[in-house]
Amino acid sequence: MNKITVLSEKNSIIHQFLTQIRDKNVQQDRLRFNRNMERVGEIMAYEVSKWLEYKDVETVTPLAVTHTKVLTNPPVIASVLRAALPVQQGLANFFDEADRAYISAYRKYIDENSFEVVVEYVATPPLDERVLIFADPMLATGKSIAFTLNALMSRGKPKQIHIVVVVASRQGLAFLSEQFPDAIFWVGAVDDELNSHGYIVPGLGDAGDLAFGPKL
Repeated sequence: MNKITVLSEKNSIIHQFLTQIRDKNVQQDRLRFNRNMERVGEIMAYEVSKWLEYKDVETVTPLAVTHTKVLTNPPVIASVLRAALPVQQGLANFFDEADRAYISAYRKYIDENSFEVVVEYVATPPLDERVLIFADPMLATGKSIAFTLNALMSRGKPKQIHIVVVVASRQGLAFLSEQFPDAIFWVGAVDDELNSHGYIVPGLGDAGDLAFGPKL
């Protein structure tokens, strides 16, 4: 059964960050936009951490020896260049021993309403039997994430996959959950509309441009 958690369905500070991320006036402050994306990644990291495996260790304090827990195996955090980098950094702020993977992918438009996903570069550590956390700020049609996830998994088979997105379309979330029925989804907010160009409405705009500046 699919596991999908939409964090905005409950009251928490994530509403504050999502509001600022979407607000076109606040978006003009690039530093705040990036930091809010990072904060969402940090919140997601805490939620994901509840699903991971831990082992007991003996820890020496200044006063005594005690027993604590640490991660059995730190995850691999993957992101699609460039828009997902702030979210990936937020995840890495909590999983400070995690390995990272990077994928260069883009939409190559065939006409106004159709495109194919082109993957040009994949850099990843071994994924076999690892926990993979895949970060992307937007889940629109879901085709880009599906394509890049499959490109990653051609390099190894993770034991667990977590997909972290800030804003998803309902259509894209349904598509991706069918493609990856064993994955665990962590979503900031879900929007109902996906327009003819494959953009989420109301969405938040182009996350990559907002984070790093417009591209040619």
